[in-house]
This record gives sequence, C-alpha cells and structure tokens, in this order.
Amino acid sequence: MRAFPALFLASLALVLGASRADPDLLQDVCVADLSSGIKLNGFPCKHPSTIGANDFFFAGLANPNFPNNTLGSLVTAANVEKIPGLNTLGVSMSRIDYAVGGVNPPHTHPRASEIAFVLEGELEVGFFTTSNVLISKRIKKGEIFVFPKGLLHFQKNIGKTRASAITAFDSQFSGTQSIATTLFAASPTIPNDVLSKAFQIHPREVERIKVKLAPKK
Repeated sequence: MRAFPALFLASLALVLGASRADPDLLQDVCVADLSSGIKLNGFPCKHPSTIGANDFFFAGLANPNFPNNTLGSLVTAANVEKIPGLNTLGVSMSRIDYAVGGVNPPHTHPRASEIAFVLEGELEVGFFTTSNVLISKRIKKGEIFVFPKGLLHFQKNIGKTRASAITAFDSQFSGTQSIATTLFAASPTIPNDVLSKAFQIHPREVERIKVKLAPKK
C-alpha cells in the first residue's frame, strides 16, 4: 500500500513538470530587459478602466481590397495589432483577395494552424509535409481547407473571376514567412553561393532574383 503514495507523488511531479513547460511563442524573439520587473511573451495589458468596444472591433475585412501587384494577391490581417482585444485569446483572422491568376506564394505561419473559407471564386490550395509530399485540392465558394501549423503552403486563383477567402488562425499573431522573400530579400543578405548551391542555379541568377525581390524604396 505504501507504493501508492510514492506512485502518486511521482505522477504529480510529472504533471507539474509538464505544466511548467515554456509557452508557445507569440512573436519571433523576446529579448529580455533585465532591468524590468515585467516578464511576458506578447503584449502588456491596458488598465481595465481604459478599454472600450473599439478594442474588440475591426471593420477591415468587410470589403474586398483587390491587389495591383505582381503576385495578384493581397492579405488584410485582423490580428492583435489591429484588434487589441485579441491579446492573450489565441485567435486571429485575415482576408485574402486574389486577382485572376493571383497567387498567395509559398509561405509558412510558424505559430499557428490556418483554416481557409472561400467567399468567392475558385482556388487551388495545398501544403507540403516534411516528407515533401504535396497535399492539394481545388476548392470553391463555401468550401474550407486546413493548413497545419508551420507547414509550407500556398493558394492560387484558378477561376475566371476575382476570388476572396477568409482565414482563421489559432494565434493572436501567427507570423508569416514568405519563402522567396525570406531567402532572397533577407537583411543582411544570404551569400549568393549558398543560394546558388541550394537551388542549383548560377550566382548571377541569384543576384537577378534578389534585385527583383528587394524592398521598394
């Protein structure tokens, strides 16, 4: 019978140890300010006496914002930066509008899974597993597709008209890394020979791509 308390205490220690694990990141980095008494991974809170309805409201997804760019897609985010009331709630949304043939290029959300609902049009969507398997499908108005957390994915408008989708995330600030921009427009830049060997292309072609993707001044 004495074994039971020991087993119980051992199990409790495991549970308590698991509960003290680091929380998921809500931002890319959190450099410590050792002179501050505040420790957080996210944003400080307003005093309750200063909050109001507008802290929980955003009208930015109501209307389409069709793009005029080389990709043919435009993402309008509704995250904690736009809706302060989302802080600590672990949810956010966005709207994506696509021109005919528009692409939301391969990218990842390091801190969230994503679910997409097609408002208008027809999209080809897909994600890649870590075994380099493509999971893709054509979806149309009223249909839903899920992109698992952290996996590379994309969407393309394959219809003959403009398209729109609403997406939701299980993070207040999911983060986005566009693969092409991350690799070819990083600051400081990735050495050309690294990218040349990775993509099996000539260094001159690497430089051309960097010039095309460089941030507009």
